[in-house]
Amino acid sequence: MRILLAGASGFLGTRLAERLRAAGHDITRLVRHPASAADEATWKPSSGQLDQAVVAGADAVINLAGAGVGDKRWNARYKSLIRSSRVDTAGTIAHAIKNLPAADRPKVLLQSSAVGWYGDTGDRPVTEEAPAGTGFLADVCRVWEAAARPAEDAGTRVALLRTGLPLDEHGGLLKPQMLLFKMGGGAKLGGGKQWVPWIGLADWLAATEFLLDREDLAGPVNMVGPEPATNADFTQALAKVLHRPAVLQVPGIALQVALGEFAHEALRSQRVLPGVLRRAGFVFGQPTLEAALAAAVGQSSDAAGRK
Repeated sequence: MRILLAGASGFLGTRLAERLRAAGHDITRLVRHPASAADEATWKPSSGQLDQAVVAGADAVINLAGAGVGDKRWNARYKSLIRSSRVDTAGTIAHAIKNLPAADRPKVLLQSSAVGWYGDTGDRPVTEEAPAGTGFLADVCRVWEAAARPAEDAGTRVALLRTGLPLDEHGGLLKPQMLLFKMGGGAKLGGGKQWVPWIGLADWLAATEFLLDREDLAGPVNMVGPEPATNADFTQALAKVLHRPAVLQVPGIALQVALGEFAHEALRSQRVLPGVLRRAGFVFGQPTLEAALAAAVGQSSDAAGRK
């Protein structure tokens, strides 16, 4: 399969490109700098520029592009970048697909989104049928997903990857926590009762590849593990895997001082379930939090439990 990949230099994109190439797919990476390799194509999503011929040559498009939500302290400028980096990329790709002759359009677009769509769900479990919540990230997800609609209107199958927190020690949620835990500074956040929608990195990659081939699956897909955990449970499970104590607690007010507005999103409870993947028969290789965490830090779950 010929696949056009946006966001290929990011945490998930780099690993997805490696997996898809290993499976025999031909990957072309969309880059913002002048193309310097045979597998690169230049685009300028901020101004809607994308060569139609590049898109016409693809069987599938995967868009993972977007500024990191937790990479910087939020201010008006960075919040604008979070929004525009998602809407511009999704819209540029979707319109490029729509403007092609029907015979040249890619068959599928896997468009990144996030569980931020649901806002704070408290203790209420939600699947893909739940409406959008409230808050900045929920608003971003709403316009982000809507930006991909022209491709859907044109007849391309569009799956919206509402991703939770992929677990790997080299990126995502775990990277900033690993050093703290290893130094004995592991702590639950706030009251610890908020639900965490995690997913093992291997399962995220497998589910994405699964969605490429399932022609019957479209619309929102929750890319989360089958057993969401509370922050307190997550903290204890990570401490167990790393064989370190985790007896501390970071009060919500301290998080607000450290993170500013982003603290409100970080403390939200999201009990999100993978309804579409379960109904489609997807088999999770890391169905439990402990198994996913053990894999994330290079251990087997059995070994983590014995030590």
